[in-house]
Amino acid sequence: MYEPIRTKSVHTMAATTSSDFPHRSREEELDIQLAGHLAALLATTDELRALTPGADLDTAAERLSAQVARLRGGRPPVRSSVPAGGPDGGAAGLHRRAHALAGRALVVAASRADTAAAILAAERMDAHAAAERVDAPASADPLDTRALASR
Repeated sequence: MYEPIRTKSVHTMAATTSSDFPHRSREEELDIQLAGHLAALLATTDELRALTPGADLDTAAERLSAQVARLRGGRPPVRSSVPAGGPDGGAAGLHRRAHALAGRALVVAASRADTAAAILAAERMDAHAAAERVDAPASADPLDTRALASR
C-alpha cells in the first residue's frame, strides 16, 4: 500500500553531531546580541546629537562606537549622518528609546560578564534618564498637585 522510504531521513537524532553547518557558542551569540544593542544605542545617540549637539553625546557616541568595533572583531559600525526621525519625535522620545536600548545592552553585558560594556550601558541609562526628566514637561504627571489644585 505504501512505498518504502528509500532516501535518508532529513531529521537527525539529538545525540549525533553534524558538522554540515557552523555552530556558535553562547559567548559568540551574546557578543552578536550585545553588539546589536550597542549599535542601536549608537544610532539613537547619533540622532540625539543631530537634534541637540553636546560634548557628552559626542563622547558617548565615540565610546559606543569603540565597544561595537571591539565586539565585531575590529570592524567599525556603520553610522548615519542623517537622523532617521522616529515616530516619538523630539528629544524626550529619543531619550526614552535610548534608555530602553541601554537597559537591554546592560542585561546582555551582565550575562556575558563584560564589565566595560556594562559600565558604559549603565552610564548611558543614567544620562538618558536624567535628560528625559529634564526634557519632560512638568504637567506630564497625572497626579501633579499644582494641576489638581487649579481645577
